Amino acid sequence: MIARLVGFLVEKNSDSAVIDVNGVGYLVQLSGRALDYFSEIEGEITVHIETQIREDSITLFGFASYLERDWFRLLTSVQGVGGKAALAILTALTCDAISVAISSGDKTMICRANGIGPKIAQRIINELKEKPAAIALFSSAKGDHLAVEDISQPAASAHHAGNFMADAVSALLNLGFKPAEAQRVVQLASEELGDQATLDSLVRLALRLSSKH
Repeated sequence: MIARLVGFLVEKNSDSAVIDVNGVGYLVQLSGRALDYFSEIEGEITVHIETQIREDSITLFGFASYLERDWFRLLTSVQGVGGKAALAILTALTCDAISVAISSGDKTMICRANGIGPKIAQRIINELKEKPAAIALFSSAKGDHLAVEDISQPAASAHHAGNFMADAVSALLNLGFKPAEAQRVVQLASEELGDQATLDSLVRLALRLSSKH
């Protein structure tokens, strides 16, 4: 069972890459976020692997962090969610955003992933919201320094900040906030946190700020 590959990215496609390890090329399926991250590294890379063995195939799924891999395992434990669907979710949302979406019951956020409809999104929330392994990841998404959203290059920070704010507003709307109020407190939270803002910190601070006004 392959658990990790250390080598060089020698070929990439829209959802996969070939990793050369001592002259042997491994075809690895990757999320868009992981693929973007590895593409920016010059030299050797470390890819965390989840190996799926079927009767007629062996598929390697690769991740830039343990956290991303653990979320993949949880997502694929949900009935009807296969490897490609899980990667689509990990492409559309950061690990931090997945945590917020599930804990707040925001299926609209999960539906941003290609091929994920409301029915599957709701099933993901229902099956994972109270699952101990998922609850443990809710708190680790922000703190794991290997999380893809935390190791992205500075050039992407503005893009991520915009996504975080949109996701934070969506989370507050799901909690019953009016649109204007949700946007107001998220904007205040973003201004206070600056470049250190993550989705989790934005939502938490926005909730605190809303209680003061």
